Amino acid sequence: MKTYTRKDFLTKGALAAAGTGFLASCVGGESEANASPAIHTGKTYKWKMVTTWPPGFPAVGEGANLLAQWIEEMSGGRLKIKVYGAGELVPAFQVFDAVGSGAADIGSGASYYWAGKIAAAQFFASVPFGMNAQQVNAWIYSGGGQELWEEIYEPFGLIPMLGGNTGVQMGGWFNREINSLDDFKGLKMRIPGLGGKVLEKVGGTTVAIPGGEIYTSLETGVIDATEWIGPYHDFKMGFSDIAKYYYTPGWHEPGTALEVIVSKKKYDELPADLQAIVRTAAFRLNLWTLSEFEAKNASFLQQLLTDDKKFELRHFSPEVLTGLRATTQEVLNELTASDPLSKRVYDAYATFQQSIGGWAKITEKVYYEGIMK
Repeated sequence: MKTYTRKDFLTKGALAAAGTGFLASCVGGESEANASPAIHTGKTYKWKMVTTWPPGFPAVGEGANLLAQWIEEMSGGRLKIKVYGAGELVPAFQVFDAVGSGAADIGSGASYYWAGKIAAAQFFASVPFGMNAQQVNAWIYSGGGQELWEEIYEPFGLIPMLGGNTGVQMGGWFNREINSLDDFKGLKMRIPGLGGKVLEKVGGTTVAIPGGEIYTSLETGVIDATEWIGPYHDFKMGFSDIAKYYYTPGWHEPGTALEVIVSKKKYDELPADLQAIVRTAAFRLNLWTLSEFEAKNASFLQQLLTDDKKFELRHFSPEVLTGLRATTQEVLNELTASDPLSKRVYDAYATFQQSIGGWAKITEKVYYEGIMK
């Protein structure tokens, strides 16, 4: 890697500025003399969007509706999207197949739901003890992650885009205490992705349940514990009424990226400006969703803690977290040893995490430990 001096940096910046000005003058002249205005045919495109979220579900389901609204507004009505919540057109966990097959045109979900089809997809959602939301954004947008993500989805005829982030999640709701790794043995828990593999390795059992079915499953004992997202949703879903312990932190999902997946065939049929609108709307959704969760989680945590509930807020002990971290590495080693594509993606992820982690240690870590006490 070339090392740039201050002179190189300033020279490069000056040339870029000069080039921009020169280009602008050239474009301006051509625009006045020769360029013709952009012409729209007036053709209207109608898409169907399927999601893994219950219809209109706070933040994530609302986000899907907003995405459709923003795209229609920015396109002047030329691209209209009808949104279907989980179960309205296809079941929650069939979103990937529906968009890939052409039964729908665009979808909203999280890539770890497709681990059975592409094991490597999980790394684009969340990695236990991995990167937080802003680090994931940096990897995808500016660290080569987007290109890698599109490459592994290409055989399925799909284009993935970031479509939100939950931020750091909570550790989950439990009806038994977790004081050691042994307490996970025999535990039936709703937990997806790589975190679920870690749970299984320490003796638990994972149960795949869509968001809309979690409450009943926990209430009736189908599961002993569940993770979901954080206080905002957890309060709305009523978990504090039926669980004894609320654990933190969300070691399994420190910054879970949600995704928008688009049929490549349908995307390629769009004119360039509508393609740009779809990507821009997804970018806006990514920021809006994280902002919504950060603001609402802070507010609803206070409501949970002040309500007259019988649950206890608990912290996973350092010993439990150390054991889960070690087990996570075992899971990652096994996965990457058995699947070359997962190894390639994880190597890219881990390399970026190590790099950005060095920056975080001398900035955010110092800030939080030294100032925000």
